[in-house]
Amino acid sequence: MTALPGLVRAALAAADAAAFPHSCDPGTGRLLATLAAGVRAGGRVIEIGTGTGAGAAWLVSGLLPRTDVTVTTIENDPERAAAAARLPWPDFVDLQQGDALELLQAVRGRCDLLFADAAAGKQHGLDLSVAALAPGGTLIVDDMTEYPGSTWPEDFRARQRAVRERLLGDPGLVAAELPHGPGLILATRRR
Repeated sequence: MTALPGLVRAALAAADAAAFPHSCDPGTGRLLATLAAGVRAGGRVIEIGTGTGAGAAWLVSGLLPRTDVTVTTIENDPERAAAAARLPWPDFVDLQQGDALELLQAVRGRCDLLFADAAAGKQHGLDLSVAALAPGGTLIVDDMTEYPGSTWPEDFRARQRAVRERLLGDPGLVAAELPHGPGLILATRRR
């Protein structure tokens, strides 16, 4: 097994210390790093749902040693945002604590890669996430697969189904459902 990047290890340690069990899994993380590596110079990457920083750390690992991309990650929970802020982020990373939907409204049409890892921007405000994408921009959403033995409430299951239908049925997107990690949908805005 390949060693985890140092910043990812630090974010996972912060998650352990905060008893936060929802960090980005390594399979999803490696995909995020791969997608980030292809972002154009001067591009913009956004993560919604920082947690303690594992997803953002994977994104950064795909970008380094480049520093010509802006990464913004936003977390609504102040304690998790504070835990992530204690990590040694490079200067091109902007950690924010607050409402992701406000951020999405401000970046309409200018995001090259968006990872929606929270209800905001996925179950609520999905249209804002799609509208934030630049032509050729990519949206990735996770936690789309209910595994046997899981206990998704019916309302959560219905919201996830609506996300799936919206992304896979949008004629302005090219989308694929990936049976990877927790179940992912990858959608790219047509140019």
